[in-house]
Amino acid sequence: MKSLLGAMLLAGLMMPVAARAEVILSAMPDESTAWVENYNPFNTTTRLPSITDFMFEPLVIFNAMKDGEPNYRLAESFSYSDDLKSVTFKLRNGVKWSDGEAFTAKDVVFTFNLIKANKALDVQAIWDQIDAIEAPDDKTVKITYKSPNSGLIYKIVQVYTVPEHVWSTVKDPVSFTNPKPVGTGPLTDIRRFTPQEYLQCRNPNYWDNATLKIDCMRFPQISGNDQTIAIAAKGELDWFGSFLPDIDKTYVGTDPKNHGYWFPPGSMVNFTMNFQTTNPGNHAAFNTLAFRRAFSMAMDRQAMVDIAGYGYPTLNEYPSGLGRAFHSWNDPKVTEEYGAFSKYSVEGAKAELADAGFKDVDGDGFVENPDGSKISFEIIVPNGWTDWVNTCQLAIEGLTEVGIQARLSTPDVPAWGDALITGKYDVTINSLRAGVTPHSMFDEALNSRNLGKTRYAAAHYSNPDLDKLLDSFYTTNDHAKQAEIMNNIQEKIAADLPYVAVYNNPLWYEFNTKRFTGWFSAENPVASPVVYVGVPERLLHLLALRPVEK
Repeated sequence: MKSLLGAMLLAGLMMPVAARAEVILSAMPDESTAWVENYNPFNTTTRLPSITDFMFEPLVIFNAMKDGEPNYRLAESFSYSDDLKSVTFKLRNGVKWSDGEAFTAKDVVFTFNLIKANKALDVQAIWDQIDAIEAPDDKTVKITYKSPNSGLIYKIVQVYTVPEHVWSTVKDPVSFTNPKPVGTGPLTDIRRFTPQEYLQCRNPNYWDNATLKIDCMRFPQISGNDQTIAIAAKGELDWFGSFLPDIDKTYVGTDPKNHGYWFPPGSMVNFTMNFQTTNPGNHAAFNTLAFRRAFSMAMDRQAMVDIAGYGYPTLNEYPSGLGRAFHSWNDPKVTEEYGAFSKYSVEGAKAELADAGFKDVDGDGFVENPDGSKISFEIIVPNGWTDWVNTCQLAIEGLTEVGIQARLSTPDVPAWGDALITGKYDVTINSLRAGVTPHSMFDEALNSRNLGKTRYAAAHYSNPDLDKLLDSFYTTNDHAKQAEIMNNIQEKIAADLPYVAVYNNPLWYEFNTKRFTGWFSAENPVASPVVYVGVPERLLHLLALRPVEK
C-alpha cells in the first residue's frame, strides 16, 4: 500500500498539471477499524462515508453558514404553495446517471416510495410528515405535506435519489449493499477497494464535470486520533476532520507552510441515558428526573473543555443544550429557572439524590434506587475517539464522586452507532448536528418519530407535548411566532432533561495546501468545510478545490 501511495504522490509532484493522468485527493471523513463495502445510501451504520453527496448528489444544499442559502444541485429551483402544504422542485436539465441513463422526476418519486415501502430506509422519518409525491412531468416533483411546513425541505433534500432502473429489481433494499453503484454525484467509480483503503473516482457523466478538478478521492482506513496524527503529520492527508491534541504542535508544526485548520462552531455533545434500557435498576434511575439532574450536576464541563478537548470545544451550560451559536434564540427565563442543574456541583448532585431517596444500601460506596435495586452502567464511546474517551473518563470521575457507579466501554464505531439506534445500551456520549436553526438538533434527538431511526435519537425518549411543539415550529414563516415556540421547546427540554449537554464541538477541519488550493477558512468562509458525513456542504468544498500548479 505504501508503495502505491508513494507512486501516486510522486507522480502528482513531478508531472505538470496538463500531463497528469489523474488528480487524487486523500481524505479521512471518518475513523474505522476496517472499511465495509456497502454503497447503500440509506444504510446509516455500515455504508462508506463517501456515498452521500459524493456518489449520490442531493437536490439542493442549504448552506447553514449563510442562513440556509440554497445551492441548487439536481434541482434548479423550488417553490412553496401559499398555504405551505406542498413544495415543488424543478429538476436540472441534462443530468444523467453514471451509467448514462437520464435522471428524471420518476427517479425521485420512486425513491420516496421506496423508503415508504421499507420504513427502515426512511431515516429522515419523511413519510410521517408527507402525504404524497407526484411527478407531473419528467422535470417536476411535487411533494404534499400533512400540515404546513416551511422547514421540512431541509430533510427532504437529504433523501438521496437512487436510480429506478437499478433499484426496482432489488429484492431487499434494506440489506442491499449496492455492489455496482450507479449514482448522480461527481465520484461514482470505485476503482479499488480493500478494508484498508478505497479509491472513488470521477463519474464520466457528471453534469458539473467542468467544475470538478479532482479525479479521485482516496480514503485510507484510520482507526483513531493517534493514527490520524501520525499519518497527517507526514503530509499523507489532504482533507480530514479529527480531534488532534495540541494541534499547533502535532500537526501545524510539522509543516507550518502547508498544514492548516479552522474550527468553526459545531455539534452539541451530550451524555444520553437510554430511557428504554432493559436493565431494571438503571431503567428506574434513568426515568427519575432527580437522578438525571444529579448526573448533570456531576459533570465538570469546564474540565472536559480544557483537559479532554484541549480548549477547542465551547462550554455548554444551557439547560436545554441550546449552545452559544444559537444564543439569539435563548430564553433567559429558562436559564433562570433550570440553569442550576446544568452547572457542576458535587454537593448539589448529592443533595438531589438524597432528597429523591437514592442511598447506598449495600455499603459499596454507590447509591441504589429508592426501591433498593442496583444502579450500575457502562458509558459507551467509539474506540479511538480520544477526546470523547477522555471526556467520558472525566464524567465517570464526577459520577463516582457523587456515588453513581459507571464504567467505560469502547466499541468500534459501527457497533456503537447500532447500539444507539437499536437502544441496546445504557449510557453514551453523543453529538447532535447543528442545523440552520436549533429546531433541527432538538427535533432529530427528541421527536418521537425519529425513535429507532437515527443515532441522534439515542435517548429513546418520548414526550407528546414536546412532539407537538417541535411539529409546530415550521408551520409558520413568522420569526416572532417561531421564537415563541422555541421558548416553549427550551422550557420542556430543560424541565425534563432528556440528555445532559456538556459542550459544543468545533467543526473539526484540517487541510494541507501542498497539493491543493481553494480551502475554506476563517478568511474564506464559503460554507461548512468538514469532510465528514451529514454535512452536504462538503460537496461544495470538493468542487472548490484545485490542484496546485507547478
